[in-house]
Amino acid sequence: MTHVACSRHLRLAKIVLMAFTLTMAGAGSVAVAGTKDDAGVLRATLANGLRVVIVRNTLAPVVSTSVNYLVGSDETPKGFPGTAHAQEHMMFRGSPGLTADQLANIGSVMGGDFNANTRESITQYLYTVPSEDLDVALHIEAIRMQGVDDSEKDWDKERGAIEQEVAQDISIPGYKMYEQLRAEMFAGTPYEHDALGTRPSFDKTTAKMLQDFHDTWYAPNNAILVVVGDLDPQKTLAEIKQLFGPIKAKKLPARPVVNFKPVPAKSFTVDTDSPNETQIIALRLPGLQSPDFPALEVLADVLASHRFDLYGLVAEGKALGADFSIEPLPKAGIGYAEVSFSPGGDAKAIEQEMRSILAKVAKSGVSPELVEAAKLQERRDAAQEKDSIAGLASVWSDAVALYGLKSPDEDLARIEKVTVADVNRVARKYLRLDHAISALMLPQGSGRPVASGGGFGGQETISLGEAKSTDLPDWAEAALKRLTVPKSTVHPVVTTLANGLTLIVQPEDVSDTVSVFGRIRNRAETEEPVGKEGVSLLLGPLLTFGTEHLDRMAYQKALDQIGASERAGTDFSIEMLSQNFDRGVELLADNELHPALPAQAMELIKPQIANAVAARNKSPGWLAQRTLTAALFPATDPSLRQATAETVNALTPDDVRAYYNKVFRPDLTTIVVIGNITPEKARASIEKYFGGWTAVGPKPETDLPTAPANHAADLSVPDASRVQDNVVLAYNLALTRSDPDYYALSLGNAVLGGGFYSTRLSIDLRKNAGLVYSVGAGLEAGRTRGVYYVEYACDPDNVTKAAKIVAQELKNMQTAPVTADELTRVKALMLRQIPLGEASISDIASGFLQDRELNLPLDESTIAAQRYVAIDPAEIEAAFQKWMRPDDLVRVTQGPPPQ
Repeated sequence: MTHVACSRHLRLAKIVLMAFTLTMAGAGSVAVAGTKDDAGVLRATLANGLRVVIVRNTLAPVVSTSVNYLVGSDETPKGFPGTAHAQEHMMFRGSPGLTADQLANIGSVMGGDFNANTRESITQYLYTVPSEDLDVALHIEAIRMQGVDDSEKDWDKERGAIEQEVAQDISIPGYKMYEQLRAEMFAGTPYEHDALGTRPSFDKTTAKMLQDFHDTWYAPNNAILVVVGDLDPQKTLAEIKQLFGPIKAKKLPARPVVNFKPVPAKSFTVDTDSPNETQIIALRLPGLQSPDFPALEVLADVLASHRFDLYGLVAEGKALGADFSIEPLPKAGIGYAEVSFSPGGDAKAIEQEMRSILAKVAKSGVSPELVEAAKLQERRDAAQEKDSIAGLASVWSDAVALYGLKSPDEDLARIEKVTVADVNRVARKYLRLDHAISALMLPQGSGRPVASGGGFGGQETISLGEAKSTDLPDWAEAALKRLTVPKSTVHPVVTTLANGLTLIVQPEDVSDTVSVFGRIRNRAETEEPVGKEGVSLLLGPLLTFGTEHLDRMAYQKALDQIGASERAGTDFSIEMLSQNFDRGVELLADNELHPALPAQAMELIKPQIANAVAARNKSPGWLAQRTLTAALFPATDPSLRQATAETVNALTPDDVRAYYNKVFRPDLTTIVVIGNITPEKARASIEKYFGGWTAVGPKPETDLPTAPANHAADLSVPDASRVQDNVVLAYNLALTRSDPDYYALSLGNAVLGGGFYSTRLSIDLRKNAGLVYSVGAGLEAGRTRGVYYVEYACDPDNVTKAAKIVAQELKNMQTAPVTADELTRVKALMLRQIPLGEASISDIASGFLQDRELNLPLDESTIAAQRYVAIDPAEIEAAFQKWMRPDDLVRVTQGPPPQ
């Protein structure tokens, strides 16, 4: 829809709200018949007030469900801002007729793609599953709407997990800045806090309070159910009526009243572990209920344009990035102008330039050309919403449950009516810099990595959770037992051009758009010349300065004229409406094959890049990553090469051009064309514009060397901005992706960490002990070597305890076979992830590119599924005995010293 703020590092989560006026269905109400007033859309309202929207999308045999309860942190009791968030957590602890273990096992069996989120005025429960499992997802949501088991025993355990989530988020400096901004903007209103909650309030929260919250607000007449995917709309509606129809409506309390006070101008600074400084100017704007909101949407798009003066600060070498976005709430919102720049820059001067740019807009208005470009971009965005089943469900949920619209198309229709005069009027009215709040995020760097105490030894007794067999309800049992290899719905057409470029075309007709994704096989660690470290970092931003035929502004204008979104580099892409495909490919090829790489631009941006590299090399995140790499691989390993300010400052235009000529070559390039297009038309345009591309010299080395086994180590990277430790446990592997043992190890890893509550590590660390909010395990295997890792975040005094549990569980995998129940569950999980991986255009394309990167066939997902079905517990145990080395785990913590 709009250019809405959604970056977690700055705003924690996408927060878009809509107050909704509800009319509770009376006792004698009759369900509204399903109506089809949009192509492929069926709407209905049940007798109990539940509103239903069903959208058919045949991209893949997958469906997404979104239950949107119209309640969030705005409705929480005073002094308990996290009540809605806590209840969201407890919805996964079981309901009458569905235990927590059953819920976790069912969720993982269906592919593990289930989640929830709490915002200010809405709480959402989300499932994305194979179409054949839609009835299972609907059963779960109907049971949870009817009731929940909020016991003190379960809340005592979940309290620990949610408090770890709080610690995790308040360890993000951007979140702390965001919370302070909200407190200033919305003082004395429900908007002054977000939905996260606080540790002190959770300590005082009781299970009865949570049960009362569910009993009050979780009702069919306070919910909207959105179902999107490859389904039969009428059959789906009939099942929804059967499952949800008997649930009784409730009388809902009054909503809170919001009265705003004037915003006083203010400035503050927040320390950050980010390597760069970020200056923010925040303004309170009208919310979603305002008739001015559509014009504000267009204004935000204009201010974020790469042809606008704000981004011009990047082109002038004064900044590393610039953006403008809106976070809308029902009655108000926040507009953010953001500029990031390398440390040591003149923050006051940057802020003054930002203010001057915004003041000029308020006084003189914006370019009509940029307004039209913004509206064309909105049209393409609207068309592309159909390119992801889960994404389309999210867009529909926001439109009907937050924006209060009939459909996402209604937002586009409002935007189409916006005039240049409308945009200039809202700019004059609302860009009031005398009521702006300025915030500066200031990097603090880190101390040197140090050896950490604790280790994996000691006499502490650890009680591990039990991954036990759980009887499932009849409506879920059949899904668990279904272990058949799903049929892939993608059938790519592959050709190789005369210059060695590989072209993959996948026709899809769910929208009138086409996307092009490309990748040049490369590795800066092996391709950058000695003494030229950082040349790849300089090349990237230089690719935004136009081509040999069009300068920066002319090139961006050409993209705007077709409403395309383009990115150049070793990973490149362009997305456009189908009618503009040929022109889009022409522009993409011009940037990839004929970049201007202007020397003047290089001299402007080089100081920013050099300063940013120097700051990066001292930042906690970078030091933690580098500390881990140094512990896993020899000192001579290419992955330990590091750019410095000195190497970047020494680079010349000839160095950049030479690196470009070495790396950018057709015989290492794969291009995927996917969307509403034929293979013949796709090949004709790709051949026309990329066919003349030729390689220079021999192919460069793009593989990392094999490495000896690492030894155990405990290392800590200080990070004063965090109250919680981020922990990585890892060791290197000689395993490659082509090794037959990869499949057995993948299944074993899924038993350990492949799906929420039902995995061993999640049961141990979160469900039973409450030590962490989340824990993940990963097996990364490349063309020449691999890494196994486990990652979690926790309080400093729990770091060692959690690490011991992880090490013990790895040893358990080596000494005893996984249970039949565990193996069946993870096989079902892995098999169902195949159709889920084909449920969005971007996922299909990235899957093709990843297979090519690893020298795998494009039907690798089907081959893997066949292997998973055949693997037995003994094969997993043998693979873990052969490859896993728990005693060699390297532990790296980032944050306070672990205890």
